[in-house]
Amino acid sequence: MTVRAILDSKGHQIQSVEPNAKLSAAIKMLGERRIGAVLVISEGRIEGILSERDIVRVLGERGAPVLDEPVSAVMTRKVVSCRQSDTVSAIMEMMTLGKFRHLPVIEEGRVVGLISIGDIVKRRVEEFEREQEALREYIKTA
Repeated sequence: MTVRAILDSKGHQIQSVEPNAKLSAAIKMLGERRIGAVLVISEGRIEGILSERDIVRVLGERGAPVLDEPVSAVMTRKVVSCRQSDTVSAIMEMMTLGKFRHLPVIEEGRVVGLISIGDIVKRRVEEFEREQEALREYIKTA
């Protein structure tokens, strides 16, 4: 299974904020959309990614006043990405080793989607369920 298969089923929509957006506005977007991360994009380029983990870390370090700071002061700047042709096994390993849960998908220099560990788990569970059903049908007809 490839990243393309997951994006084709979940969709290619991407949520993003500008680097100068207030952290409080980004948090509101995460809550309203019920998502765990947002890409930080400026002039079509990924500048970073802001995750729930980044927010909890900075709130723990600096407290509530950080909510008025720009996202660029809090975001993770080193963003690891993947391509649509990458296998799910490869990106699972990448996410596990890197200890992150969200991965932008880049093709020809532009963002075409965002994949989360939840998307991967959902697809893997569906795959296992289909295999189990196929085995049950096979056993019935044998």
